[in-house]
Amino acid sequence: MLPGMRGKPRIAIVGAGNLASALGVSLRRAEYVIEAVIPRARVGSVKKARSLAREVGARVWSGPPPDLNAEVVWFCVPDAEIARAARSLAGKIRWKRTVALHSSGALTSDELEVLRERGAAVASVHPLMTFVRGSRPALAGVPFALEGDAAAVRVARRVVNDLGGRAHAIRKEDKSAYHAWGTFASPLFTALIATGEQVAVLAGVDRKAARRRMIPILLQTLANYAAFGAAEGFSGPIVRGDVDTVKQHLRVLRRAPAAQEVYLGLARAALRYLPVKNKEALKKVLRSQGD
Repeated sequence: MLPGMRGKPRIAIVGAGNLASALGVSLRRAEYVIEAVIPRARVGSVKKARSLAREVGARVWSGPPPDLNAEVVWFCVPDAEIARAARSLAGKIRWKRTVALHSSGALTSDELEVLRERGAAVASVHPLMTFVRGSRPALAGVPFALEGDAAAVRVARRVVNDLGGRAHAIRKEDKSAYHAWGTFASPLFTALIATGEQVAVLAGVDRKAARRRMIPILLQTLANYAAFGAAEGFSGPIVRGDVDTVKQHLRVLRRAPAAQEVYLGLARAALRYLPVKNKEALKKVLRSQGD
């Protein structure tokens, strides 16, 4: 904690999008005082900020008088806006003895350097979770990657613990790989499912029905992965080394070239990372299809 900071710090949230809303609600439930929601200068952002502020008992702060008393200012804006938002607030808030956080998974705490120069302790605090419109996932049990100034990390770790999350340290040089990992875990996983919907159409199943019918197998696949890990949770023709079935898949997927490309990439990954039978024969089939 920073010297003189007692109890739970008062928090101001910069931004009012999906992450900011989920974070604000979770902080309020954890009995943190949300002093203000600070929107970007857009009509839509201000409207969202007013709605979030009402929900968490905060005010919408627009400055410029430096009357903000929050001890933690948490930037929940898109990556490209973090440094810009920090610069815009640099001269509007007293930063000494204040903690400034941002929640980018890819960018380091140095995005807040302008505030560090003004006396703030800064850190990046990224929840490994997906946030989309209409959904506010609970943050209990969610891992948070923390990196930055020691004083800011101490405060962030306490807040994460109060939220029921799990705090983990990360090195600055590892953030790009960390974010790529997170991209595989959610957005690219979603892209894979969307590709599956396209393949369902080849089988005469419309996308809406495909979405409904895939849910049981998707949930069981995740349950198997959680219980047994990737190797023991892997099933299907590739793990069995069923070359003829893989050939049939590749043949029908000629009608959906983008899906075939995804299939080839994932099948090759399976051969590299997972236990399969007839590996050399499968490699030959995949190699010939890629030529």
